[in-house]
Amino acid sequence: MKFLDTLFEQKSRQLAQRSSRRGMLKGLGTLLVGGAAIPLLPVARASAAASKPAEEGDPNSCDYWRYCAIDGFLCGCCGGSANTCPPGTEMSPITWIGTCRNPVDGRNYVISYNDCCGKSSCGACLCQRDEGDRPPYRSDKTNDVNWCLGTSSAVYHCSTAVVVGVAFED
Repeated sequence: MKFLDTLFEQKSRQLAQRSSRRGMLKGLGTLLVGGAAIPLLPVARASAAASKPAEEGDPNSCDYWRYCAIDGFLCGCCGGSANTCPPGTEMSPITWIGTCRNPVDGRNYVISYNDCCGKSSCGACLCQRDEGDRPPYRSDKTNDVNWCLGTSSAVYHCSTAVVVGVAFED
């Protein structure tokens, strides 16, 4: 036991010689202020803003509010849903986006249109709505591109419409 007492005493004295009380208080203050600032980060606000909107209407109809900028077959008619790809397909990580107004709450939402890839075209519920579509020189805003290039197979099957969050208005 005497060995442990001696060891801790030596280490404590070395620490006291290399540091000061002010330095310790500075570090403690930095930790407290930094920890209090974490809820202020944009990530916290973005997750709060991405609340689920009230849904109304038929998600298998081209007139559904989320589909204001869609071009393709609806995954809801092909074994998936407005948010998910059908089994046996892969969601492309490369997307185009649109901003659609939800008639239930009157708010605009940012919608990410993801193609589901890996099987031949579904062939059911073809929709082409071009609200807010941009010319091809703005590829992130156009729906006339095969977005399956980021997957293991470039074969297009259907398209989803995932709500990303509330669009901020001027």
